Amino acid sequence: LNVLTDPVWSRRTSPFTWVGPARFHAPGVAMSDLPHIDVVLISHNHFDHMDVATLQKLAYRDSPRIFAGLGNREFLERNGVTGAVDLDWWSSSDLAPGVTLTAVPVRHWSTRTRLDLRKTLWVGFVLTTSSGRIYFPGDTGFGDHFQLVRNRMGAFRLALLPIGSFLPRWFMQDNHLSPEEAASAHRILGAQTSVAIHFGTFNLGDDSQFEARDRMQRLIDSDVDLRSSFRILEPGAGVDVPPFDGDIE
Repeated sequence: LNVLTDPVWSRRTSPFTWVGPARFHAPGVAMSDLPHIDVVLISHNHFDHMDVATLQKLAYRDSPRIFAGLGNREFLERNGVTGAVDLDWWSSSDLAPGVTLTAVPVRHWSTRTRLDLRKTLWVGFVLTTSSGRIYFPGDTGFGDHFQLVRNRMGAFRLALLPIGSFLPRWFMQDNHLSPEEAASAHRILGAQTSVAIHFGTFNLGDDSQFEARDRMQRLIDSDVDLRSSFRILEPGAGVDVPPFDGDIE
């Protein structure tokens, strides 16, 4: 079962192709090298997470099932992206035998124009599988939703935690994790392995291309538990996630 989260293959995260934040580097995997994609998860409708051009190509090529928060299916269908399903917080859908997707609360917001502020829902996702749970929050600020998800879903084999676009804190703290907060979320979630995401690709905050990565690496180097459980990957790199040694029920 091949799942993509918030896929963006466009050069810019912008309503325009000629202006807006541009990539620091090419996508880690070329679109032509992707295997067949079965499922796409869209956490919210910001341009750096809901890339219509990418979704159109994937819909044409693979016809994947696409899951997003309430109110997004209509927009996607208007833009030629079929196969979308809206989910509310705590609603679920079976993806395959033994694999269930649940939308969960996160601390963020949504908009694509000045006319649709907070008109569609922002969500995180939990994949419950026979070999452990996977947590993907998309974008989120820090809050008690991490403990809420842990209490309701259990501990995680894998958490994909955003660490970038975290400065300036007075503006970003309600919507984006700092590296230190990502480390705290890792512990609260009971994640056996966490992988850093949402950093070093687009210039979306005052932190530089490498600041989030370097700050997270310093935290990992200074903490014996993080050294064995929190990973930072280079573009295009992969990781074999160790088997889960906790309760998968």
